[in-house]
Amino acid sequence: MRRTSLSDAECPVARSLDAIGDWWSLLIVRDAFDGPRRFGELQKSLGVAKNILAARLRTLLAHDILELVPASDGSAYQEYALTEKGRGLFHVVVGLRQWGEDYFFGPGEQHSVMVDKKTGRRVRRLELRALDGRVLGPNDAVVKKRTGAVR
Repeated sequence: MRRTSLSDAECPVARSLDAIGDWWSLLIVRDAFDGPRRFGELQKSLGVAKNILAARLRTLLAHDILELVPASDGSAYQEYALTEKGRGLFHVVVGLRQWGEDYFFGPGEQHSVMVDKKTGRRVRRLELRALDGRVLGPNDAVVKKRTGAVR
């Protein structure tokens, strides 16, 4: 079945999912934050079929989430690197990580943790804050449909 493009959707979530809306794409982005940069490294890390990886990488390149750069070791190879747009997914990946920690692991069950490189300590949870600094939850914000400029 052919996927419907959401690139012209009014909703920013829908447009975003048009570029990264499958699990392989987000896992590739996750790995790009953690280090694997070459096709073979990504394929080994993810355990994904080469044809699926190639297709997802093409999509991420087309959406300017990844770019091809010269190999860091000076060889003739190229590597995949996150663009500014790709690095902008950091909070999305961290948010999914924290949600997964909350709801998909049992008490005391071991899993990877995110730590601050400088201190080695776990990072704080993500928070959404109002302009005045208040922490916002699901009942404290609403999406305002397009009717003009939103401030």
